[in-house]
Amino acid sequence: MELLIALVLVSVITVLMFSGLRLGSRAWEGVEALSERVNDLRVARNFIEQTLRQTRPASVIFDGEQLPVFAGDAERLELAAPLSEHVGIPGLYILRLVREAAGDHDRLVLVRWLLHREVLEGGDDHPPWEPLLDSNVALDDAGPLDRDIAEGAYGRTVLLPRVETFELAYFGIGEGESEPEWFEEWVNQRRLPLKVRIALSTPAQAWPAAVVVLPGGDTENFGELSGGLDPAAPAPARQQAPAGDGAAAPEQPNGR
Repeated sequence: MELLIALVLVSVITVLMFSGLRLGSRAWEGVEALSERVNDLRVARNFIEQTLRQTRPASVIFDGEQLPVFAGDAERLELAAPLSEHVGIPGLYILRLVREAAGDHDRLVLVRWLLHREVLEGGDDHPPWEPLLDSNVALDDAGPLDRDIAEGAYGRTVLLPRVETFELAYFGIGEGESEPEWFEEWVNQRRLPLKVRIALSTPAQAWPAAVVVLPGGDTENFGELSGGLDPAAPAPARQQAPAGDGAAAPEQPNGR
C-alpha cells in the first residue's frame, strides 16, 4: 500500500512538472514572438530617423529640368543620404520609402539608387530613377526584394514586413511663405523641411509619432540645392569612398 501511494505521488509530481515546463515553454515562445515584432518596428524606426538626420541637399537633372531629390507626401518619402559599405557601394544614395501591398498586410520597402549617372539611367537588371510622384518603381516588377543588383548600386529591401500605419508630415518654409508650418506633402521645394513627423505602427505594435529635425533644421535658410549635371557631359568613373558625414560628394547624375 505504501509503495502504491508513493507511485501515485511520483506520478502526480511528474505530471505537474511537465505541465509547468509546457506552460513555461509557451510563455517563453510568446515573449520571443512579441520581442521579434517589437524589434522589427524599432529597427525600422531607428533606420528612418537616422537616415533623416543624415539628409543631404541634392538635385538631379531630369528631362532637362533640375529637380530637388527630397520629396514626399503623406505615405511616401524620397531623400538623398549616405549609406555605408555594408549595402554594397558606399556613398550618397537616393533613398525611397514606399508602402506596398503584400497579401493581408502592407509592407514598408526601401528602394535605393546610388547617386550616379549610370545607375539613375537604369539598366537591364534595375529600373531608372524617376521623380517620386511620377514613378512606379514600388511595383513588384521593379526588381527582386532583399537583393543587391547593379554591383550593389541598386536594391529593394523590406524594412517592415507588416505595416498598419505609415504617415508623414513636413514642417518648413514653403515657396512664397515667410513662416514655417506643417504640410502634408513636400514637392519641388528649393529648401529642405525643418522637421519630418513619422507615424509608424504594425498590427501588433504601435508607438507614438516621432518628430525628426533635419540637418540645419534650427536655421531659417538651407540655401540652394546642389547643381545637377549637363546631360551632354561624360559620366565620371565610379569610385568607392567611406560613407557617413565624411562621404565623398556624389558622382553627378545624368539628365534624361
